[in-house]
Amino acid sequence: MFTGLVEGLGTVRMSRSRGGGVRLGIEPPFPAEELGLGESVAVNGACLTVVEVRPPIFEADVSPETLKRTTLGRLRPGDRVNIERALRWGDRLGGHLVSGHVDGVGEVLSRTERTEFFFFRIRAPENVAIYLVEKGSVAVDGVSLTVNRVEGLNFEVAVIPHTAEITTLGFRKPGDPVNLEVDLLAKYVEKLLKPYQKGLSEEFLRQKGFF
Repeated sequence: MFTGLVEGLGTVRMSRSRGGGVRLGIEPPFPAEELGLGESVAVNGACLTVVEVRPPIFEADVSPETLKRTTLGRLRPGDRVNIERALRWGDRLGGHLVSGHVDGVGEVLSRTERTEFFFFRIRAPENVAIYLVEKGSVAVDGVSLTVNRVEGLNFEVAVIPHTAEITTLGFRKPGDPVNLEVDLLAKYVEKLLKPYQKGLSEEFLRQKGFF
């Protein structure tokens, strides 16, 4: 489990095919020796397991399923990535609960700078957009953000200067793909309500944002 508060930018040093998946070698923004085998690390919002530590890098395997649902298969040596280590009991929860299980890939539609703040419009896949609500939470490339507004499949988020400086959002531009993870609670609420939806009108459900 993560918080969406990225620790800093890591650098991809290796990417090679491995049994239908990919083995990544990443230099984190902290000494790689601090990581232990089997530890969870979020890379651009996707939870990966440390399988080898070879300072200054750690290695992690990306499964075929993760390649389908995320942008990790597009990473090449030299690319910068957001890094966050797993939440520990007793840590402050400054962002929101992020599982590291990416729901889909969105596309940056626009980036606007206003008085040092950056505003992004992002198009989400339909299976992701249904969970987005104004003032709700979303993780974009693993960064915990507040949804400013939602218009159909598109939503807007604001990025403060500090976040732009220490994450990939500082250099994301229109056309770039981004990993999206919606609020975990929203998915559980939807599952609980599904048995009752048959008795509700389609118009009512649409007004409430269920689809």
